[in-house]
Amino acid sequence: MKKGIDILWSVLGGVVGGAVMIMLIQNSPQTAKFFQSDQPLIPETLTQDEAADGSIFAPDGDSECSIVKAVERANPAVVSIVVTRDVPIIERYYQDSPEVPFDPLNDFFGGNNFFSPFNLRVPQYRQNGTQKQEIGGGSGFIVSADGLIVTNKHVVDQEGAEYTVFRNDGTKFDAQVLAKDTVNDLAIIKIEGNDLPFLEFADSDNLKVGQTAIAIGNALAEFRNTVSVGVISGLARSITAGDNMGQSEQLDEVIQTDAAINPGNSGGPLLSLGGQVIGVNVAVALGSENIGFALPANVAKETLESVVRTGKIERAYIGVRYTMITPALVEKNKLSVNYGALVVRGASAEELAVVPGSPADKAGLVEGDILLEIDGVKIEGSKTLSSLVQKRKVGETLNLKLLSKGQEKTTNVTLETAPE
Repeated sequence: MKKGIDILWSVLGGVVGGAVMIMLIQNSPQTAKFFQSDQPLIPETLTQDEAADGSIFAPDGDSECSIVKAVERANPAVVSIVVTRDVPIIERYYQDSPEVPFDPLNDFFGGNNFFSPFNLRVPQYRQNGTQKQEIGGGSGFIVSADGLIVTNKHVVDQEGAEYTVFRNDGTKFDAQVLAKDTVNDLAIIKIEGNDLPFLEFADSDNLKVGQTAIAIGNALAEFRNTVSVGVISGLARSITAGDNMGQSEQLDEVIQTDAAINPGNSGGPLLSLGGQVIGVNVAVALGSENIGFALPANVAKETLESVVRTGKIERAYIGVRYTMITPALVEKNKLSVNYGALVVRGASAEELAVVPGSPADKAGLVEGDILLEIDGVKIEGSKTLSSLVQKRKVGETLNLKLLSKGQEKTTNVTLETAPE
């Protein structure tokens, strides 16, 4: 089992549901504008060059002003997402048993007198129609003038649900789920609109620990566009994120921040002082104080570009289950290497170590192999197998160095599109 920090997704209510049909969209000129803002979100106190790489620092004494300006510019593009679904209306009723004699005391108290020796009127329950009810909520942000929105997959993963988007000025829109990421907790949804305000992505590879971070979102699914401010506390963290329904997933190279992230903030932006998106808020550490996590902006940007280009989210995959080599694993199994990814089965018999027909299967990888390097980069620490593969494109060929049956060897693997 992969090691990581146990994390609780900041989802409020709802039940994790099934798949949503992926809808194709047209690559219109407006949609293509998501990466080019007509009005760059740079504070007046900074120059374009200072903010170009996303590592933005305000001059001494101007940080508060920069935060206010960043929030003012970003707020119109930050949205709240409300999840509703038809739920059954359950009513209680009583059914008298014909064998029960008349009991005035029981009758008088409507079947609720537990002191009566004849009280055998057991309450029954039945469904009496359905009603629409809010079952959850989250956040998101507009990334194109015609209404593309980035959010978390777990915010819009409710089977049979409807999604309503509210902007900060109170205007509301029906939203359509276009695509959900099979690898990362990301989704792209769409509202109908023209000339909508939208946010730009910064280059998250240039982030620095200690840099100011601003989180905006629908806190507790009640307080829209709540702002919290902190710093980047860590980079390239690997965590195991899960919800209270038993669902979990591994998230690699996420950003750690102490900016307060609460339930309902999921899917909202983590911003630089320039008002650019440096991450997508995704999780908080259960039982912690001021430990939140965000998916890097570059990952979200790649997801968005895939949807714009193909109408769906394409992710490269290799097709193995694995666990990272740890000192405990080395000691217990007398391994000859202290780094790499051990190819292993999942928790059930159906979760094979190597997916049949996958790139790994075609390359001859088998259970028990230890993958050591990809194109000369060691698989260790934050450089997990999945994080290295995620940075590559479908169709690319990787050179793998591995240990198989005690023998070191190399092989090539051509990446394919991850199955939906």
